[in-house]
Amino acid sequence: MKTILISYFSAARSLGRPGILWHLMWPTLVASVVWTSLLVMNWGALADLGTHFITALPLVGGWLASSEGALLVALVMFKIGLVMLALPMIYVTAAFLVAAVALPLMLERVAATDYADIARRAGGSQVGSVWNALTSVLQFIVLLVLSLPLWLIPGAGLLISLLLTAWLNQRAFRYDALMAHADKFEMKALPAEQSSGLFGVGLLGAAMAHVPLINLFAPALSGLAFVHYLLSALRVARQRDNIIEVN
Repeated sequence: MKTILISYFSAARSLGRPGILWHLMWPTLVASVVWTSLLVMNWGALADLGTHFITALPLVGGWLASSEGALLVALVMFKIGLVMLALPMIYVTAAFLVAAVALPLMLERVAATDYADIARRAGGSQVGSVWNALTSVLQFIVLLVLSLPLWLIPGAGLLISLLLTAWLNQRAFRYDALMAHADKFEMKALPAEQSSGLFGVGLLGAAMAHVPLINLFAPALSGLAFVHYLLSALRVARQRDNIIEVN
């Protein structure tokens, strides 16, 4: 736990680097504008779709259609559900932008000062970063859709959201954190060795994503924490294995 907290303290300290703060903010702002605009522009059509869906429900659909008050309550719940569903989609979109664009740029600034002693072995690439981010997001969406029935269990929605977001964080950000410095073997071996710690870093980032205002910075701050966690671990691993750094 101490190493996880140190990673986030280091990430917060990195915000003082030139250009870092902007990359912390813009992915969530862009994602929020995109999904809010889509929701507003399609609100009427979504409301009509909700009415059709509710009245077509087996067993209770006919009763809801015949009761104006019950239909209104059900429709309000449907609209609240749409808004709630938009929140993870905003985070997912922001996480994709962080992993594919913002984090590689932040990594260059942070690594140049905090990890200049670690040789760059370039086990990853920008193309690999985008591909990893895209596949991570798609897998997350599939898992989210499959878990939707469980959200009907009281309290299960929050737990599932935390676990899935933690999984997305570590799956999306670990590649970017290592791609410039680790070789291809280290790209695979180090995350496997540090799997429990990486999930802890992702889980803390997931918890931050559920706190108002802080959630605006959560994806990028979590990504920075992964950079510090994994590059520190890479430094220790090479020292442990007596690897001579050649810059």
